[in-house]
Amino acid sequence: MNPVANTTKPSLANKSRLKWDAVREKHLLLYPEGVLVLNKTAHDVLALCDGRRDVGEIVRILGQQYQNDAIDADVKEILGRLVEKKLVRTDD
Repeated sequence: MNPVANTTKPSLANKSRLKWDAVREKHLLLYPEGVLVLNKTAHDVLALCDGRRDVGEIVRILGQQYQNDAIDADVKEILGRLVEKKLVRTDD
């Protein structure tokens, strides 16, 4: 897995979108080939991936939200896996 730099500005890939499934009460990432069921942390990370915020800012926001200064590795792992699957774009 390629590491995601703090200066990277991630965004959802084209034709990918977040959705709340009220029946299952789960967050989903929909894309042309399928669907990915997200846990709350993954959803919160992706909700901040707008192409304007960099990874460092996303980590700061979520660190405050979760009151966890050690969330950096989790955020980068989530983003790294989704970049590999081409569900998240980066500006690099």
